[in-house]
Amino acid sequence: MLPVRVLIVDDSVVVRKLLCEALATSAEVSVAGTASSGAIALAKIPQLNPDVITLDIEMPGLNGIQTLVEIRKLYPKLPVIMFSTLTERGAAITLEALSLGASDYATKPSNTGSLSAAKDQVRQELVAKILCLVPRHVKPVPLPVVPAAKRSSAGQAVDIVAIGVSTGGPNALAVVIPQLPKDFPVPVVVVQHMPPLFTKLLAERLASRSALLVREGQAGKALEPGHAWIAPGDHHMTVARNGTGVVLNLNQEPPENSCRPAVDVLFRSVADVYGPRVLGVVMTGMGSDGARGARHIREVGGEIVVQDEASSVVWGMPGAVVGAGAADKICPLSEISQEIVGRVTSSRRGLTACPQR
Repeated sequence: MLPVRVLIVDDSVVVRKLLCEALATSAEVSVAGTASSGAIALAKIPQLNPDVITLDIEMPGLNGIQTLVEIRKLYPKLPVIMFSTLTERGAAITLEALSLGASDYATKPSNTGSLSAAKDQVRQELVAKILCLVPRHVKPVPLPVVPAAKRSSAGQAVDIVAIGVSTGGPNALAVVIPQLPKDFPVPVVVVQHMPPLFTKLLAERLASRSALLVREGQAGKALEPGHAWIAPGDHHMTVARNGTGVVLNLNQEPPENSCRPAVDVLFRSVADVYGPRVLGVVMTGMGSDGARGARHIREVGGEIVVQDEASSVVWGMPGAVVGAGAADKICPLSEISQEIVGRVTSSRRGLTACPQR
């Protein structure tokens, strides 16, 4: 199988060289060419016919956002990975790029200590994302397909909604969270795979568009109806009983599924605290984080809704849940908020939720 062809766009000759050398170590990826500006990149795309573009944000002339807009006009399905700095400005512009159609993002190495370490960091993060965004290179999820687990109880009121998401997640959350009503009767907790700064800005962005009160998670905060909490980057988020209420906890225990925050950590926690009164939701993302946690939720009697393949940027995480036999319902992105509201409100009226699809 031919390797994935990548066009590297960055105004820094040092960064272009770093990316070329890092990607050269993968047999599954080849550098089709480089460009030092957005204008040169747009001229080279029809010549090189790349499978994926890595795109710098800060460039003279056409900046990354302007170049992305032009790429989307001309090549609406060409995967574009933004390559940004781990700064508040870099995070804010990256979120804007994702909203404008960027497929994913990677962060530039910082404080790595050596050129070799920087290359390793780029290779580990970027190669996986490149391969994930080119369908012919996506490998099957290494989880067995098993029958849906039998749950210990049914007909329980939903007391919390837990959402897990990764690649394509900011846009998916921007569709789902703003459609939840202000009087939503339960709290919402979310893991979106993102580094620090990014999760804070994501929460602020969602808050500005939502009736719910959306915040980045803080240790000790009480969970309340009509509030949504986003796990902060580089911290696992869990819930714990505190008297008659439930509060958030944060920790920096080892990553799970190479992720911190991890969906599995949050899902296990809400299942242990709320038992069958959990509604879990797994949306677009690469990898399998959330599959084991989803099975745990179902084993204690909770329910799981997943995003369908057609509307997912990457069907790794939701596909892993389906493969693990832990999905009660598979929905397109446009129907997930309706499904959440329907299951929460009907369960709290003592009604049975919709059957499996």
